[in-house]
Amino acid sequence: MKARIRDAATAVTAVSTAVVLSACGADDASDDASGGSDATTIGLLLPDSTTARWETQDRLLLEREIKERCADCEVEHGNAKGEVAAQQEQMDSMITRGVDAIVLVAVDSKALAGSVGKAADAGIPVIAYDRLAEGPISGYVSFDGEEVGRLQGRALLTAMGESADDSQIVMMNGDLSDPNAVAFKKGALSVLRGKVKIGKEYDTAQWRMETAHMNMSSALASLGAESIDGVYAANDGLAAGSIAALKANKVEPLPPVTGQDAELRAVQRIVTGDQYMTVYKPFAPEASAGAAMAVAAARGDNLDEVATDSVTTDGRTVPAVMLTPIPVTADTIEDTLVKDGAYTVEQICTPAVRAACEQVGLT
Repeated sequence: MKARIRDAATAVTAVSTAVVLSACGADDASDDASGGSDATTIGLLLPDSTTARWETQDRLLLEREIKERCADCEVEHGNAKGEVAAQQEQMDSMITRGVDAIVLVAVDSKALAGSVGKAADAGIPVIAYDRLAEGPISGYVSFDGEEVGRLQGRALLTAMGESADDSQIVMMNGDLSDPNAVAFKKGALSVLRGKVKIGKEYDTAQWRMETAHMNMSSALASLGAESIDGVYAANDGLAAGSIAALKANKVEPLPPVTGQDAELRAVQRIVTGDQYMTVYKPFAPEASAGAAMAVAAARGDNLDEVATDSVTTDGRTVPAVMLTPIPVTADTIEDTLVKDGAYTVEQICTPAVRAACEQVGLT
């Protein structure tokens, strides 16, 4: 059963209280691994810097939330820059140093399965964050990926209106080595298949914006600008690359384009009408749940006290926190992103988009 954000927050608050009431170990930075330091160390491994959220949102929130739950905990951070081998080396390094838990956003879930297994063999719990990693993970925190795709697909049909039945779209999917991308695509197709013609479909390696730009240019050359009625873009980066290609090819008016992650520039594109929608996945509840699970795992506590749900992976049932994504269009920016404090009106409505903000009622 899917847990609503408020349910997850309640569970996280409960376990957070329990964790904070327990000491996390003495902090002695001068002790090395052989010196018997009692400090608790949690590794945080991010997949890339291509998607803005990892360094600008998740990392900062996770580090803060971990510290709030365990003042003496140390967080060691690594970013694989999209390279599987780099992330495998980072995992090996953390295992060798004997960290107490690892929060992992896998570059490639299958390729990292062996590293997850090594960590488990060394007694180090791995929390899969946002992406479901393969191997013996101890816990999982994310959003309902198929629902993300369904929200995007429904929004695209709504944007195309009564002409949707006769419409042709381009699908700009994510990197299918990311299980989330598979879920997004599955959810979107469950809504779009049989409703529209999919003229071209691309799976975008490493979620690269420039690859989306190249693929959209190819779709335009093949289909013709007048034949593209909508663009399913799996996230805001792919939306940005697709929109840039459409503009470079003088497509006007732009077809509706979906997105995900509610990046600030994407929100501004929605205000100006360049992008139709995005999917908001509140980072704070996700990071709060991830931090609570990581601290509990590092201390050897039962993760069922944190988890509000479970997932099955590799034939095992794993404690999980599954949060609910939220669609955002120009009409709902104020009631979602601004209301939640994700952005202020001032951050969104810079001089370049102020006139557009007035038109949609943001100023």
